[in-house]
Amino acid sequence: MTNKQKIINIAVIAHVDAGKSTLVDAFLNQSGVFRANEEVVECVMDSDDIERERGITIYSKNCSVMHEDVKINIVDTPGHADFSSEVERIMKTVDTVILLVDSSEGPMPQTRFVLNKSLEQGLNPILLINKIDKKDARIEEVVDEVYELFMDLNANDKQLDFPILYGIARQGIVVYDPADVADVEVEAGDKKLDKHTEGDKGRDITPLFETIIKHVEAYPDLNEEPLQMQVSSLGYDDYIGRLGIGRVTKGKIKTGQTVAVAKADGSIASRKINQVFVYRGLKRTPVDEAECGDIVVVAGISDISIGETICDSSNPQPMEMIHIEEPTLSMNFIVNKSPFAGKVGKFVTTRHIKERLEKELEVNVGLVVEQTESNDVFKVSGRGELHLSILIENMRREGYELAVSKPEVIMHKNENGKKMEPMEEVVISVPDEYSGSVISKLNVRKGIMKEMSGDNGYSKLVYLVPTRGLLGYRSEFINDTHGEGTMVRRFDSFDEYKGEIPQRGNGVAIAQEEGTSTGYALFGVQERVQLFIEPGVKVYEGMIIGMNSRNDDMIVNPCRAKKATNTRASGTDDAIKLPPPRKFTLEEALEFINNDELVEVVPDDIRLRKKILNELERRRSGR
Repeated sequence: MTNKQKIINIAVIAHVDAGKSTLVDAFLNQSGVFRANEEVVECVMDSDDIERERGITIYSKNCSVMHEDVKINIVDTPGHADFSSEVERIMKTVDTVILLVDSSEGPMPQTRFVLNKSLEQGLNPILLINKIDKKDARIEEVVDEVYELFMDLNANDKQLDFPILYGIARQGIVVYDPADVADVEVEAGDKKLDKHTEGDKGRDITPLFETIIKHVEAYPDLNEEPLQMQVSSLGYDDYIGRLGIGRVTKGKIKTGQTVAVAKADGSIASRKINQVFVYRGLKRTPVDEAECGDIVVVAGISDISIGETICDSSNPQPMEMIHIEEPTLSMNFIVNKSPFAGKVGKFVTTRHIKERLEKELEVNVGLVVEQTESNDVFKVSGRGELHLSILIENMRREGYELAVSKPEVIMHKNENGKKMEPMEEVVISVPDEYSGSVISKLNVRKGIMKEMSGDNGYSKLVYLVPTRGLLGYRSEFINDTHGEGTMVRRFDSFDEYKGEIPQRGNGVAIAQEEGTSTGYALFGVQERVQLFIEPGVKVYEGMIIGMNSRNDDMIVNPCRAKKATNTRASGTDDAIKLPPPRKFTLEEALEFINNDELVEVVPDDIRLRKKILNELERRRSGR
């Protein structure tokens, strides 16, 4: 009889940009996962292209390290509120969480959300105050703020007795006392030191390893009990198909084993496991059997879904399904019918879009897709603009073409039949001179100020604002604060409908005909219109080419060429100088459009257009 391997599963949770992925880098570097000569990228767990480009974690991922005789499985989680469904479902698979808090920012709105989920599961967190080398670090106050947050969330006495560590994750250092790193200079004059997560001057993250092993008991030996494993996330492999990922709660799981799968609707299906994998470092390693407590990947069950339980075929014991919070925002995905449809994309039909959305539903549990009265329109609901725009961006890169409507907030009705709408907590840090315009804009958008404080020339504002009021506000906020403000938001609760909120004040300039834009025509309108296109761009009737300085829409002809004559005007025929056009990212385009407009998304471009392209038809419908 072999002794059961000691296994501890941990999740790293924090607000976005607190250093989660960097801490996981340090775990992997300091446990010998990489060869001495291996070239390692930063934030190695953020393997998705969009994650790398944006510097955020979108999907929770697994890896494992060994410390002495203990196997530690690590789950890196997203910090963005839009991807909180990724956090919710992995909480059942871990034994503790490392809560990372920035030494100057303190607990942020998303910190509250992820911590609350872990406390609800009865986990006892470990607190790590990160980035203690910052010049504006306020370590003691931040620790006090975290204690207050724990008490607000009704933590029990054991959870309140959390161990506290201090660290500089990008240097691979964790200590018991901040004084131990007083001599570490991460900023030397104008030049910042290189990031090296393998430790510094004999200091490394050993205190964190020691705290985990002391604070958390290894998973108990339940190998002899009937098998029980709940699927917390899904993967896909081109060669072996769909993969179910989760922790083995009881018993052992073996390659070739016949199991019972407890479905969401209560039925039990018999299936066979083709392969079992466990994590060793970053790699998925095939094994003959895996023990309880370990996070495993199983292949062979083609219809497995999140929340379903893989049980012993002779004694099925289903676990409670994973509850995911409801979506707050929806938009219509429409088959692209513009004059330029099908010229670039590979996947343009209703069938293509339907199949892609169904595939996304299998792995993205925070998403809801509904068929509408029209076969060409799908109503897609998610947790926020970023959640939905990442899906659209992935589809665009895969060769899909589609048109997308303005995001709409999902309303609810309470037991008395009153209309309820989602409210978000917004935390804003802004230079004092710009705070007045931010306050007036949020007040117009039906925001309620909860808190205001000032420090070092910056104002911190905490607001409760309807989600509707925040649609389209981010670009205004960046302009109002000259790019110096930061805004963080998270879903707070449902509250009574707050009434009408003013939308975009400016009209748009709409192309009159199909053709190619000319510098001569654009120069004629640029005094009244902020342009979205440059000369030489193909346009069609109904396409939006700029923003009008007034509040009404304006029809313009961007394709008009100068009449060719044999007389030349001195000076006026010289090279035309136009201001650079405003370019939209996908999120900015979704924020900008009004209800009668669409964003046309194709693999090589993002265009804005009116829903009804023809001017006469638009006027008729307006009547």
